[in-house]
Amino acid sequence: MINFFRHGGKIEFILLLGIVIALAASAKLLTDTAELRYDRDVYRMVYNGNLGLLEDLHAQLGVQSDSMQKLLASPTRDPNAPYIVVSIADHQLWYKQGNQILFTAPVATASGKELVGNDDSEHWRFETPRGRLVVQSKDENPAWIPPDWHYVEQAHKRGLGLVHLSRDQTITAKDGTKYMIEGSNIVKQYPDGHTEPLPAPKEGHEITVNGNIIVPPFGTAQRRYLGTLGTRRLDLGDGYGIHVTDEPESIGHSVSHGCVRLRNEDVEKLYPMVPIGTPVYIY
Repeated sequence: MINFFRHGGKIEFILLLGIVIALAASAKLLTDTAELRYDRDVYRMVYNGNLGLLEDLHAQLGVQSDSMQKLLASPTRDPNAPYIVVSIADHQLWYKQGNQILFTAPVATASGKELVGNDDSEHWRFETPRGRLVVQSKDENPAWIPPDWHYVEQAHKRGLGLVHLSRDQTITAKDGTKYMIEGSNIVKQYPDGHTEPLPAPKEGHEITVNGNIIVPPFGTAQRRYLGTLGTRRLDLGDGYGIHVTDEPESIGHSVSHGCVRLRNEDVEKLYPMVPIGTPVYIY
């Protein structure tokens, strides 16, 4: 009997040691992956001249490297602090303090659809993240920097191809005009040699040449959409947020690409009430 307990204790110790090693390895893998993603994005941003995003990427690296600690530790929340709750199934948002509802509004959440690019290795699933998030920042009149999936989606909708325009590249249209990058703008060069910067982009009106949608590089003005996210945004990190939609009829439905959408009048009321650091529970 004594030998059994001794051996049992050794087994338990070995199992415990294995769990600790596995957790440490997972944490290191998570950190290494985040660092590789950060390096990749830094090189891309520097190449594209988009140095303004480096600070944001650095902040995201810190968030990702701390995710293992967040999973292993559940910090005690001030029971009197306000928080946001979002029900994906009910398409409803509540801003609460304890059991008191301070504000509530209908929302739109992600469609759950999957998008596949021209390359089968490219695919995206549009889901609203579940769990505990935090309001990381608040933005007035935020700009949207569309990811690559936006251009893939537009090309599919309109039956067009895709061409990624690099900074050392010139695309010649059938009428002889040329498209290239000068500084932070994509410009159109006419046969007489003079150039004009292309206007600010609008969703659904992307630059199209020779039957292809042009994908602007990061850092150019043509990859910066204004008005798409409305006048206010509560940033939840990793590209997700609570913001206005320019399609108010979508409220109450599963149609977004992951963000939580509200009507303009609801965001205007919620925005000043919510401090940075507010927990957001999505289920």
